[in-house]
Amino acid sequence: MTDRGVLQLFICGAGPAKRVHELIALSHDGGLDVYCVATESAVEHFLDTDSLEQLTGHPVRTTYRRSGTTPTPQPDAVIVAPATYNTINKWAAGIADNYVLTQLAELMGLGVRIVVLPFVNQALASNLSFVRSVEALREAGVRVLLGPGEFEPHPHRTGDIALERYPWALALKSARG
Repeated sequence: MTDRGVLQLFICGAGPAKRVHELIALSHDGGLDVYCVATESAVEHFLDTDSLEQLTGHPVRTTYRRSGTTPTPQPDAVIVAPATYNTINKWAAGIADNYVLTQLAELMGLGVRIVVLPFVNQALASNLSFVRSVEALREAGVRVLLGPGEFEPHPHRTGDIALERYPWALALKSARG
């Protein structure tokens, strides 16, 4: 990415979404312009969209833009974080039944660099459909930061503890190439 690159941040409804400002601050420190796109669950349960809009200088997108409004610029890279079990499985299966999934499918088709930082527990991560979904995304060129040396799924019912070690910096480093 260039010094004033555009980073599109897709935020799903999981615990780390409450701390997404940490990634935005790191991105700004690196000279990146950040545009946020959020799932309904993220907005409903975890995000203060007014604060995010003040922090980024851009509206938080949750749905398609209205005709006549300014489109989001083409991103140099995309980070999906925290990426949930549901989003990863639906995306890998080609399901585009909401704005976030439609945009991710399109960006993947355009060849944009996409980094995914999941937030799932060990029980969900070991589910065969999830394992297959991660493999499918990786085969399609998506960088999924899951596994040894990246981000390990947390034990069942320990998500609050895992928030402290959620590696925002790793996602940004991976997005930069």
